[in-house]
Amino acid sequence: MLEFIAASSKPWHRESFERTSASRGGQIWRYVSTKEELEKSLEEISPRYIFFLHWNWIVPNSVLSETECVCFHMTDVPYGRGGSPLQNLILEGKTETMVTALRMIDELDAGPVYAKRPLTLNGRAEEIYLRAGEVCWEIIDWITKNEPNPQPQAGEPTIFRRRKPEQSILPDTGSIESIYNFIRMLDAPTYPLAFLEHGGFRLEFSHAELDSDEISARVVIRHRKGLVDE
Repeated sequence: MLEFIAASSKPWHRESFERTSASRGGQIWRYVSTKEELEKSLEEISPRYIFFLHWNWIVPNSVLSETECVCFHMTDVPYGRGGSPLQNLILEGKTETMVTALRMIDELDAGPVYAKRPLTLNGRAEEIYLRAGEVCWEIIDWITKNEPNPQPQAGEPTIFRRRKPEQSILPDTGSIESIYNFIRMLDAPTYPLAFLEHGGFRLEFSHAELDSDEISARVVIRHRKGLVDE
């Protein structure tokens, strides 16, 4: 019987994996969330596919060459290869995108494509990531059933740069809508929220709602002393 590994460092993917696991009857699955768990699993089994929904570590070439590894990227590649795709898309004013399943190679986001599925970009970042996760599981189920051959990317690549935590400071210019978009694009667990600094304090913004010409949002105030990015 074929075996598969689902790998993600984000908690919402485990929740959706467990919620939909009953639909994968007749398949053997492992879920890993750390580099060590992945290494241990690969010592014990030889999976047909490893699906990387979100991963914080470089996957060694030895793994890429021995196992068919699939990653998911939130752009219509080759447009938007690189880091922080959701944030870069929203900053560019996009309202929809594609979730793309790629064969992983040693060049970031440059591998051949298994499938693309549409995704809307409305709502908070957490809501978008949850929707994207559901789309990923749909693609995963399709790949495991059909074992398609991925097709090379076509066109000139556009590269996104990974955003840094200090880039989450709330802009002091722009429209009300652009400020709303800035807050919501960062509003997800494990991501640095949009913030302002006032004296020795940091004000972090989340759960923004746009109503005509004003924004309401949740604000958490923290001492700057001891913050990770200080």
